[in-house]
Amino acid sequence: MNQAFNLQGKTAVITGGTRGIGKAIALGLAESGADIVLLQRSDDTSAQEQMRALGVRCEIVRCDMENLDEVKQAIPKAIEMMGSVEILVNNAGIQRRAPAVEFTEQDWDDVIKVNLKAVWVLCQQAGRHMLEKKGGKIINIASIATFQGGLYVPAYASAKGAVGQLTKALANEWSSAGINVNAIVPGYIATEMNTALIEDPVRSRQILERIPAGRWGNPEDFKGAAIFLASDAANYVNGHLLAVDGGWLGR
Repeated sequence: MNQAFNLQGKTAVITGGTRGIGKAIALGLAESGADIVLLQRSDDTSAQEQMRALGVRCEIVRCDMENLDEVKQAIPKAIEMMGSVEILVNNAGIQRRAPAVEFTEQDWDDVIKVNLKAVWVLCQQAGRHMLEKKGGKIINIASIATFQGGLYVPAYASAKGAVGQLTKALANEWSSAGINVNAIVPGYIATEMNTALIEDPVRSRQILERIPAGRWGNPEDFKGAAIFLASDAANYVNGHLLAVDGGWLGR
């Protein structure tokens, strides 16, 4: 089984891999031997340096997830740079909060573009490559909002609900070709995206009281799930949405 979880010789492309959940996943895959390509818009090389310190190759492809022209070029650039791509992790996402009657059209478009359309474009680009190679792993990051509507996040809930269905749709098409498409479903995680909730004493208390594990999640809680879904150990796992939520959805 140790060999089943070994990712040496594989390249993983990761969006949003410079902080939070995405960075933890990138580090986990690197710790298991995978080479890493970070799709990022910033010039910050600190995450890249951390990956390289683990003894793997780590490269950066400049990509603003709000710029669909850059998104469409990202996978081809990664393939040209690394030779092939075996793993794609769609983690990058943005959040906008407002009552539905006040939610602006621009905020709606921004959230749908980054959290859904960019995910679709990257899946499609990676899928073409993986179909030719007859194998690969795609891991989308969904949300408990995939199953629940949330409060004041209509665009986010809509996008994440669609990510869950996209994951299943692609699994239906590509599983027979050796491509595993699955999703990880984070619960309430102590990251920058949830700062507003964490700082709201009433809402934070309400959330914590409902989590059976008795704590907010941490980015490091996602390493194991990501390694599993990226590895040969998950070769017969298809179209699954794996909750990493401390038991929230089971409450």
